[in-house]
Amino acid sequence: MRENTVEGYFDVRVRASGGDVRKVQWIGRNGAPDKLAGWPSGAHGFVELKRPHGRAEAHQAREHTAWRAMGLRVDIVATLAEVDDYVERMTNGH
Repeated sequence: MRENTVEGYFDVRVRASGGDVRKVQWIGRNGAPDKLAGWPSGAHGFVELKRPHGRAEAHQAREHTAWRAMGLRVDIVATLAEVDDYVERMTNGH
């Protein structure tokens, strides 16, 4: 399965759950997460999408760690089941 399959499924599931999602471009910055997802409840977070068994590269992991240290939520999602789990957690306030 390709990363864009996971990405497309992520977009559909977030919107179907009442949320919205934006693809984010980081000008002059490498390694930042791919998407920003949010729900009317106030739940929101950055998401790095990967293909199944994909992992964050070293520069991405450093960026994610820095953002988490500032109190921002950053998740890595790599399978359709992980998309479902992420949406479930976010819509239930976790």
